[in-house]
Amino acid sequence: MRQRRMRERTWRVVMWVWVIVAVWGVQVAVAQEPLTLDRIFSSREFFPQGIGQVRWLDDGTYTTLERASGGGTDIVLHNPADGGTRVLVPATMLVPEGRDGPLAIEGYSWSDDRSKLLIFTNTARVWRSNTRGDYWVLDRSNRRLRQVGGDAPESSLMYAKFSPDGTRVGYVSENNLYVEDLRSGEIVQLTDDGSRTVLNGRFDWVYEEEFFVLSARDGADGWRWSPDGERIAYWQLDASGVRDFLMINNTDSLYSYTIPVQYPKAGTTNSAVRVGTVPAAGGATVWMDLDHDPRNNYIARMWWAASGDEIVFQHLNRLQNTLQVMLGDARTGEAHTILTETDDTWVDVVDDLFWLDDGARFTWLSERDGWRRMYVVERDGSGLRAISAPDADVETVLVLDEASGWVYYIASPEEPTRRYLFRAALSG
Repeated sequence: MRQRRMRERTWRVVMWVWVIVAVWGVQVAVAQEPLTLDRIFSSREFFPQGIGQVRWLDDGTYTTLERASGGGTDIVLHNPADGGTRVLVPATMLVPEGRDGPLAIEGYSWSDDRSKLLIFTNTARVWRSNTRGDYWVLDRSNRRLRQVGGDAPESSLMYAKFSPDGTRVGYVSENNLYVEDLRSGEIVQLTDDGSRTVLNGRFDWVYEEEFFVLSARDGADGWRWSPDGERIAYWQLDASGVRDFLMINNTDSLYSYTIPVQYPKAGTTNSAVRVGTVPAAGGATVWMDLDHDPRNNYIARMWWAASGDEIVFQHLNRLQNTLQVMLGDARTGEAHTILTETDDTWVDVVDDLFWLDDGARFTWLSERDGWRRMYVVERDGSGLRAISAPDADVETVLVLDEASGWVYYIASPEEPTRRYLFRAALSG
């Protein structure tokens, strides 16, 4: 009995010591760094840890970010066929010369041949997302890690992407477009008129909010490599004349202050928009020749049209009830309409435009018969043919398997609260 009481007293003492140490530790931590809204929402300190940022590869494997045992982040390769995993890029390989630890990976992408890795780090918020930061390239063949951007200011690069052959990286910095050769380090500036009001390769608040914040295909990225890597297509927005909306910040300092954001209210001046193509080696931009008021029409989507010769874009009026699918010649700027969607209320822009048969046909989503259905259209806009199930709204296009001739999608027949998996033949 006496020994048991002694053990109980000992455990009580140990528990109290742990409580005192824990409380003291929390007090010290709070004294060193107060818990603030900025610390909670702007830092990664309270983010859930685990597997993140899945990147599927052409061979059916995929990579993820996982916490490294020695600190930092490993990039891990997963093989769904056999469940095998291995560390493809260890955190120890991502330590820049002269630094104590590895880069904090906030985004990453692979070159097509997987020989190079592009890392997004040291990010800063633009509008609602952290889309500005620093980019580093890891060459896996020689394990060389180098920063992209030359003498660009810290955390100033946006939307960096490998060229199709992986030898160059294009990016936006301070509202201008650049291309950097990863072999020589040469940087070519493609535009030189970027300013607070002239945005090349990126969007203003309205475009990001209205057209791109929910786009899973491209995000808020305002430029595109051509398939052959010879040219770049991009948006240019001119926000001069758009008045500032003053947002009031009452939380970050003792006295509130205003933050000006260019924002056009209903009926006021919009940003002027145009799209063009420029040689990736430098040269003059070829602007698409459109007979419209650039401040009262939108270019809501744009991609290359299955080659380096033409771009395809969606032209939308300000009322958003007439949408024209247009093809534009990359070398002359000549543009023409191949398909038109109209509605008494509004029409939706389409993300699921994919080219088939080497650019001979493309997929399209439309509500022209009262249901949101998938169509296949000839390149000139003729031969519009529905391929999805009748009397069912296509909710999400999951996989387009051209090799097998099928498209898989989620749709809601009859009742919008019920969703089902469908498969349709691309041949119709």
